[in-house]
Amino acid sequence: LMRIKSVRAWWVRIPIEPARQHRSDFGQVQTFDSAILRIETEDGLVGWGEGKNAAGSAGAYGALVHMLNNEIGPQLIGRNAGDIGPIWELLYNASRAESAAREGHAMPQIARRGMTVAAISAVDIALWDILGKHLGQPVWQLLGGRKADRLPAYASGGWAPADKIGEQLQSYVDAGGFRAVKMRVGSMDGAPHRSAARVRAARKALGPDIDIMVDAHGTYTVADARRFVAMVADCDLAWFEEPVIADDKAGMAEVRASGPVPIAAGESEATRWDFRDLAVMKAADIFQPDPAFCGGISEAMRIAGLASAFNLRFAPHLWAGAPCFFSGLHLCAAAPASFTIEFSLGANPMIHDLVAEQVRAEDGMIAIPDKPGLGFTVNERFLEAHAQAT
Repeated sequence: LMRIKSVRAWWVRIPIEPARQHRSDFGQVQTFDSAILRIETEDGLVGWGEGKNAAGSAGAYGALVHMLNNEIGPQLIGRNAGDIGPIWELLYNASRAESAAREGHAMPQIARRGMTVAAISAVDIALWDILGKHLGQPVWQLLGGRKADRLPAYASGGWAPADKIGEQLQSYVDAGGFRAVKMRVGSMDGAPHRSAARVRAARKALGPDIDIMVDAHGTYTVADARRFVAMVADCDLAWFEEPVIADDKAGMAEVRASGPVPIAAGESEATRWDFRDLAVMKAADIFQPDPAFCGGISEAMRIAGLASAFNLRFAPHLWAGAPCFFSGLHLCAAAPASFTIEFSLGANPMIHDLVAEQVRAEDGMIAIPDKPGLGFTVNERFLEAHAQAT
């Protein structure tokens, strides 16, 4: 048995150099923050996980890290790290975990969403990493195999004003050979017509053959989202992401029904139950769970299965650190409904500096790792240099 010996989480905060910072509806993004988790077994296997509870790459992680170190970690000591499913249910159902297992249905604790699921996500990702290392197999093999050794990616960024957005997005295309790019719209621009002007400028600059996605971070009202869709109906957008607040699934369904643009959503949703509601309410075309927030690799695979069952597509939210991003690579490799990988073109030291491996796109494609587990090596000295006191 791979008995768990130690569980340790850190709030990692990495500064972003001023020249590479961007401003969006989150404000000026000056640091990249996340909760990074290390689980070690008695036989010396180490798995790395990540949990997220904040928008964008900034935010406070003290409470999540405290929860992992002081509430969840102690429950894991001595357990078999290979019991990934039972551990997920134990942490979700809490004091009623035994009853839930016996009765065959969830009996979750009241605080089951948000921070609790973020903590479960970190644990789940680390346990899959350990299982892969124990078996000498990449995680995608444990999930059923990979459909390709490279998958298409889209460049995610796009904050520039109308007169510069074409140049900014073209620089992404030139840098990594991307055939698809995503830009931000919504409250950062003010009125919908300003966002629409930026989108029209982007389409004019890139021509008809590059896919353009837009992301409003949930900042429109239903009325303004519908106005925006009408204004960009002739721009052939690949998707409109989080048009309205995630809590308003009925409103999102209205936006989807109002025009021809596919709706993508899910980075703010946790667990299969939220995504079931998106599907049943006909609110989204593309599911975008974040592995570090939705419930980890286990839950993201269930969500991918839901997408397939409802004839929808799967494109996880991967604006994240290395454990989350690499989880996304394995998930997309194994999930039938996947079709593109998010590759952040904003400054992302939590991927590029935290691990030894080079993460890059070539010809708009990203290679799926072959190494056992998730396939990355954390620079522990770098991590400890950027760990916050909590």
